Amino acid sequence: MVKEVGDLWALERSGVFKGCYHVMGGLLSALDGIGPDELRFRELIKRTSTNAIKEVILAMDATVDGQTTAHYLVELLSDSGVAVTWLARGVPVGGELGYLDDGTIAQALNARRAL
Repeated sequence: MVKEVGDLWALERSGVFKGCYHVMGGLLSALDGIGPDELRFRELIKRTSTNAIKEVILAMDATVDGQTTAHYLVELLSDSGVAVTWLARGVPVGGELGYLDDGTIAQALNARRAL
């Protein structure tokens, strides 16, 4: 699930993901007056109501609005049996620790994994 078509193309450039996309048309934003009715939540629920969808990957901005939308979607899909995951956050490839903000370093530490 992506926020907009530009995000879809960014993921496509990687050549890694081979599944289907769902473009939401934005993120929930109380400040901008964007609620669930302005986004494509109903269409997502309809798509996940079939047994064909096993996982929804949230590929959204790591912002307050992105996190709000993610939490809303987790709650919305909680009874569907569909796994909801979010892209990893942290140190970018080629990134240098001295240039990263505290939040990025914290996310990277929390999402660490064994080699």
